[in-house]
Amino acid sequence: MANARAVVLLSGGLDSATALAIARSQNFECYALSVEYGQRHSAELDAARRVAAAAGVSDHRVMRVDLAGIGGSALTDTTIAVPESPTTGIPVTYVPARNTIMLSLALGWAEVLGAADIFIGVNVLDYSGYPDCRPEFIAAFAHLAALGTKAGVEGQPYRIQTPLIRLSKAEIIREGVRLGVDYGLTVSCYQADGDGRACGKCDSCRLRRAGFMAAGVSDPTRYQPL
Repeated sequence: MANARAVVLLSGGLDSATALAIARSQNFECYALSVEYGQRHSAELDAARRVAAAAGVSDHRVMRVDLAGIGGSALTDTTIAVPESPTTGIPVTYVPARNTIMLSLALGWAEVLGAADIFIGVNVLDYSGYPDCRPEFIAAFAHLAALGTKAGVEGQPYRIQTPLIRLSKAEIIREGVRLGVDYGLTVSCYQADGDGRACGKCDSCRLRRAGFMAAGVSDPTRYQPL
């Protein structure tokens, strides 16, 4: 009997690479989905391709959505600076509707594939204040999926899998190491350079570096020279 299929949202960062490894460890046949949404750099998409290839997914697709066309985020509008020190409230790196759109794309592909499971690497502890990384949002989206899809109304609801949602960054890294994730393939930085090297200053870099330190794992991240 063939393994059940799952669509895994794969950004190319540390968390999504770990979520993919967890899905594979649960014997899902994995289909990876990345989204080119107008982000500041292509390094994370290059990383997603590396991670997908290393994981041996059944298919990896990159879909395109122009979130830069609406702006409103430091990740899609280069006139808005990426903060290099901690901020309060929802940071300017929040991308309006990003996870809603990405989950919707994953949901559509899952329905075509006959996959009942969608994995996303959201986290409520190290989530930088993004409202679309909270359990309440995930539960609401799962309800939407049950109402708005053929499979859902026919009594086959989708499971939005969030295996990292309550783990610390150190716990995520330890789990990924246990599962054989090569974090040297990943890029988490909000403003990586053309070679994929991390700035070491943005919120994502700080969380990543602190996570490796707390996990007692050597940090494989390539940083830009000071």
